[in-house]
Amino acid sequence: MAAPFRIGGLDHIVIRVRDMQRMVAFYRDVLDCPVEKVQDDLGLWQLRAGRTLIDFVDVDGRLGRMGGAAPGREALNMDHFCLAVEPFDGKAIAAHLRKHGVEPGEVKSRYGAEGDGPSLYLHDPEGNTVELKGPGTP
Repeated sequence: MAAPFRIGGLDHIVIRVRDMQRMVAFYRDVLDCPVEKVQDDLGLWQLRAGRTLIDFVDVDGRLGRMGGAAPGREALNMDHFCLAVEPFDGKAIAAHLRKHGVEPGEVKSRYGAEGDGPSLYLHDPEGNTVELKGPGTP
């Protein structure tokens, strides 16, 4: 039996963080995700990534303490998440990342929600892997 709904896309992801200011600065200044909402009482910052939100929860805040130990090399929050970007100019993206002290991975064609398309990986300040992916060919 089919579900009575259809998935329309990723609404938000939540990442538990140790250094809120460093993570917010990285996503805001390097990946151009503006801060949309801050809920200090919860230790929650929400940044806009297109139609999606990236939520940061301070591991020492009210919500973060419920999640246990802080993420690290041996206890990651996730494998990676992928942000769709347009236009995708691999050289320009790599130059922008390097300007901000971020070493980009190799640009390769990878499969995603829109089919095969160019992408590269990078790591945020707390070691989470982020994929930037250009438009695909279905």
